[in-house]
Amino acid sequence: MSADLVGTVASGSLALALPIALAAGLVSFLSPCVLPLVPGYLSYVTGMSTDPRRGRMTLGMVLFVLGFAAVFVAQGALLGGLGAVLFGNIDGITRVLGALTIVLGLAFMGFVPGLQRDVRVHRLPAAGLAGAPLLGVVFGLGWTPCIGPTLGVVLTLGVTEGSAGRGALLAFGYALGLGLPFVAAGLAYRRALHAFKAVRRHSQLITRVGGAMLVAVGLLLVTGLWTELVATMQGWIGGFQPVI
Repeated sequence: MSADLVGTVASGSLALALPIALAAGLVSFLSPCVLPLVPGYLSYVTGMSTDPRRGRMTLGMVLFVLGFAAVFVAQGALLGGLGAVLFGNIDGITRVLGALTIVLGLAFMGFVPGLQRDVRVHRLPAAGLAGAPLLGVVFGLGWTPCIGPTLGVVLTLGVTEGSAGRGALLAFGYALGLGLPFVAAGLAYRRALHAFKAVRRHSQLITRVGGAMLVAVGLLLVTGLWTELVATMQGWIGGFQPVI
């Protein structure tokens, strides 16, 4: 990792936003309309095999994750670049986006019925490893009921970063949070299925906690506390002296 990239990641705003992006991705994975479908995705990317090998299953999941990660990173770069163009009015834009974040958080919790509509791409690529990246792209573009609110918050934070690169990095963080559990499921398929059954019993609580996290981020943006927290963290980072 280059020194410039390390400096970018360690900057106050990204140091605060990147963990939120990772957590948002994980919450999306654990949500009631993604987690139950994991066995189906695993089967699909291995060509519907009744007894797939672990290596093939893991490779299929990696290709699937790379597919939707490419979609998210492109969206993050686009909106981050838009934030750079609008940077002169970033304070007002941040508050507007904060209000939108609160709405998205409430939608994720199920309190905004109009935003819970099922909008998906139903035309799927051929099953198997060759189709796995395309299936990931379809997932990234079309699975809006669950990932829409959480991804929307991450893209909102990307706009406030005012940089295409930073927006892309946040979106990649979200893709990691969402994608790594898919890969882990490929590595330990049977154990993962048992773990998912336990998690599904608490899916409602996970959704509510995740939505509350998004609402909290929105409140920070609307009130200006987000900017103050970023400034404080930049002060901490600027004053840090490495031991070596």
